[in-house]
Amino acid sequence: MKAQVLREETGPSGFELADVDDPKPAPGQYLVDIKACGVCFPDLLMSRGLYQMRPPVPFTPGTEVAGVIAEAPDGGAYKVGDKVLVTAGIGGFAEKMAAVPEQILPLPEGLTFAEGAGMGINFQTAIFALKMRAHAAPGEIVGVLGAAGGVGAAAIRVAKEMGCTVIAIVHRTGAEKMLRDAGADEVVQLEDGWAARVKELSDGGLDVMIDPVGGDVFDDALRTMAPDGRYVVIGFAAGGIPTVKLNRVLFRNIDIVGAAWGEYIRTHPDVPAVLHDELTEMIADGMRPPVDVTYSLAQLPQALQDLHDGKVRGKAVVAIAD
Repeated sequence: MKAQVLREETGPSGFELADVDDPKPAPGQYLVDIKACGVCFPDLLMSRGLYQMRPPVPFTPGTEVAGVIAEAPDGGAYKVGDKVLVTAGIGGFAEKMAAVPEQILPLPEGLTFAEGAGMGINFQTAIFALKMRAHAAPGEIVGVLGAAGGVGAAAIRVAKEMGCTVIAIVHRTGAEKMLRDAGADEVVQLEDGWAARVKELSDGGLDVMIDPVGGDVFDDALRTMAPDGRYVVIGFAAGGIPTVKLNRVLFRNIDIVGAAWGEYIRTHPDVPAVLHDELTEMIADGMRPPVDVTYSLAQLPQALQDLHDGKVRGKAVVAIAD
């Protein structure tokens, strides 16, 4: 089979499109014909040896898989021909992969394989952050930093499905139409005075802030919170890990909570299935995971470079087979 193999931890330049042996499922595992795989920030970090999980090279990255069951164990929950999603640590940028049952979820009815791959980590993270960490409620006002990125775009859609008003906060220019199409009620550019603008639009402050960015914007972002607000830290895409001025947290009774979905499910392995059921209901109601740009398997290095350079708005997916 064809696979993108990371030979050196030098970033996108370290990949080789190679012919490798087909995986052989161990007892109890499934063989999946991969149709599409989402491109996410951990893939980029992994290609540079900067992710917390660091497999020895050579290996094939790829986490957000959509495909079809090709071989199934006796008595398994899925049968040959079933359309599925696989949350894999690695191995997704290839034509086939072996997967354990705990990694597999059904592809929601009506979604394409590309849309399924676009769900992946981003939508699980978004609903985990909004429902389980922020406890967002209908009618509340949610701010989303990094709104043009994969997690941000997912958070907008999920928050709207939950009945919230959404203010998208974005650094990139030219993203307003995409963000409003995703459901954002207001769009604010990260420029001088942005925090005051958010407070004005939210009638004094946000109930919830979703922050996958970190870095220099954190201090101003914390100022946008209403009393009793919940500030959810998802990541540090800007590169810097901010410090907290606790006087603001204390006197405004603000909660700052983390939403590390990947770490959480290590000790709560039943959570992805629960969240997937809720996402499936949202999809049945009309929500669609975005697929904003598609690459071929051979173009994976370019996809990762575009992600690094900030050229990807929303979600990128590698299409592997029809």
